[in-house]
Amino acid sequence: MNCLIVDDNKMARTAMKQLASHVTHLHVTGECSSAMEAYNLLQKEKIDLLLLDIEMPGMSGLELTRNLGKKRPLIIFTTVKKDYAVEAFELNVADYLIKPVSPARFIQAIEKAREIADSNNRELQVSDNEFVFIRDNGILKRINTADILFMEAMGDYVKLYTGQKFHAIHTTLKSLEEKLSASHFMRVHRSYIVALDKIEAIEDGTIIIQKNAIPVADAYRAALNSRLNLL
Repeated sequence: MNCLIVDDNKMARTAMKQLASHVTHLHVTGECSSAMEAYNLLQKEKIDLLLLDIEMPGMSGLELTRNLGKKRPLIIFTTVKKDYAVEAFELNVADYLIKPVSPARFIQAIEKAREIADSNNRELQVSDNEFVFIRDNGILKRINTADILFMEAMGDYVKLYTGQKFHAIHTTLKSLEEKLSASHFMRVHRSYIVALDKIEAIEDGTIIIQKNAIPVADAYRAALNSRLNLL
């Protein structure tokens, strides 16, 4: 991931660059000392991730995030205060780091951002397919993808739920994730993939689909929020 560090404190920028230098898949393409400088740079260059301070003279990190709109890069806030955590959550940023940041916590945040990026950028391999075939007791059965509610990993099998029924398939969630349309299905937990159009409600980090409660892991929460048509 291409990363831009935005902080008005030079020592803080140096500390972030030092942390980033130990992550092989993270490349720091530049640094900015103000939110306005970052805003102008982002109009010209493609950046995957912002390591963004919140309290800066002029435009704050929160204001920059709002001004960038929906096409913004992934954002990890870096700040000395916990006071902005609620606002950060409402803005669907990838993570919220409190300075000074430990290497372990930094890596955790970067991995979370990479999970979100992988989910957003996954190639749609079978987006036009309206059905799939599964092997059930030696028989190939056709399943309409529009009937799939969600999938649950169970050891070496995956339970594929359709209405009142489920089918046990000898496969992995990763394999299904790669074959099914990413525009209709999304992984929300290490053990669950859901059909986005079947979600009825989300409450306290739990998705409800036809009275089934499906947990949403923190690593997938921001990506899920970005896929929902929130008013």
